[in-house]
Amino acid sequence: MNLRDSTARCAVVAALCGTLALPTTHQATEVTAATEVTAATAASARTTAGPLGGPLGRLGPLTGLVIERIRVGDAVAAAKFGTGAPIEDPVREGQVLDQVRARAGAAGLDPDAAVAFFRDQITASKFTQRGLFARWAARPGEAPATRPDLGPIRERLDRLTRALLDELKDTERSRAEPVGCAARLALAGASGAALERLDALHRRALRTATRSVCR
Repeated sequence: MNLRDSTARCAVVAALCGTLALPTTHQATEVTAATEVTAATAASARTTAGPLGGPLGRLGPLTGLVIERIRVGDAVAAAKFGTGAPIEDPVREGQVLDQVRARAGAAGLDPDAAVAFFRDQITASKFTQRGLFARWAARPGEAPATRPDLGPIRERLDRLTRALLDELKDTERSRAEPVGCAARLALAGASGAALERLDALHRRALRTATRSVCR
């Protein structure tokens, strides 16, 4: 990370620190969360890191993977746009959720909670695809010039599914603390959206995709 990137990252962190406030109850939990957030500014190797690094805090790696999956939804939209292929694919969605349930059980995760989380990922992806379809239809000059192959995209989504399940397992205790989890998720989401320069469409998708993170 060069000096310019480091300075920009620090500016984002400073802005977030000035705008994010922890609740006034459960003080012991809040102190723990705040200490952890401060100490965890370096993203893990599994984080989708842009030029300024990944989302901050204990839930940063998980949020980074969620953002990456949302971005893959852009590629899915590009592959389908103009072909008549529907955004809704109930058969494919059912297969994905069945795989999640099986893998979650094998990993020692609550299968129902894991399925709920991945259902939110699918909902966020479809929301993004609909938004991009509408944008490209209204402004054809912004439509993708090439159509990617869905095969490699689905392979990438499968790899992300495994990585997300790993993060759900690694963050299980952090996500079980309602107040602490809310603070960590707010920091991870705000920093991730800023560092990845998400527009309004993708920020809303991120909120949808992370609504089941805190248990």
